Formats: sequence, structure tokens, C-alpha cells
Amino acid sequence: MDLYTLFPTISTAFIVISAVLVAIGWGLIIKGKREAHKKTMIAAAIAAVLFFLIYSSRTVFIGNTSWGGPDDLKGYYQTFLIFHIVLATVAAVFGITTLILGFKEKYAKHRKWGRTTAVIWFFTAITGVAVYVLLYLLYPGGHTQAVWRVIWGY
Repeated sequence: MDLYTLFPTISTAFIVISAVLVAIGWGLIIKGKREAHKKTMIAAAIAAVLFFLIYSSRTVFIGNTSWGGPDDLKGYYQTFLIFHIVLATVAAVFGITTLILGFKEKYAKHRKWGRTTAVIWFFTAITGVAVYVLLYLLYPGGHTQAVWRVIWGY
């Protein structure tokens, strides 16, 4: 496994871990285990932050992977990827908002936001894994240049 596949594999694993922890945390709060819920959701947030740090570092220093599948599927993939990116962005904003509401002990709002955030996060994780499978398992593609190289002309 090279750098082009190692970092995407690790970052995808962190998103899956985050989603699993969100599901566990949701189950814990339903059972009334507030402190365990809080710790689990913080761990889920940490896993999500680790994903973001690895993903953004790879984008800046190594570059992303371009589509390697058949040209007739490229439009479908790009549409799916845009859907995933928008979903991930919304999930991140909602996640931060939900965490803040929980830390401020605004539990009624936290509960409302949390349900929606969790569902969006699950879809984000599922579509993220699908992007990983498409780019690294089914249709391995080429690699673009690192952003910093593009900016500085290396």
C-alpha cells in the first residue's frame, strides 16, 4: 500500500468509526446513560476531526485521486461526489452546532439537532465509504498534484 491509498484508507476508517460511535451514543442516550453518551459523542467528534485532518493534509501535500473508471460513469460519479461533499459539509456544521448545544446544556435544542445530525452523519459515512470503494477498489484512478505544488508552481 502506497501513500496514495494509505491515507484514504485511514481517513475512511475514521469516518466509519465516527459513525459507529454516533450510533452507540444515540443508543446510550435512549437508555438514559447521559455521561456515557457524552463521552461516546466526544470520541465520535474526535474521530471525525482526525478524518478531516488526514483528508485535508493529504489534499494539500499529496493530492486527491482522479476518477479512474469508464468515461460513461464519470458524470454519475461526479454527481454522487458533489452530493457527498455537500452532505459532509452540512453534517460538519450540524455536528459542531449539536456539540455546542450539548456543552451549553441546551438539551431540548440539542436533542432536536442531534437526531437530524446523526441521520445526516450516517448518510455521509455511507456515501464516503462508497466514494472510497469507487476510487480505490473498483476503479483506481490517477493522482492529481498536491495543492501546495499547484499554488507554488512546483
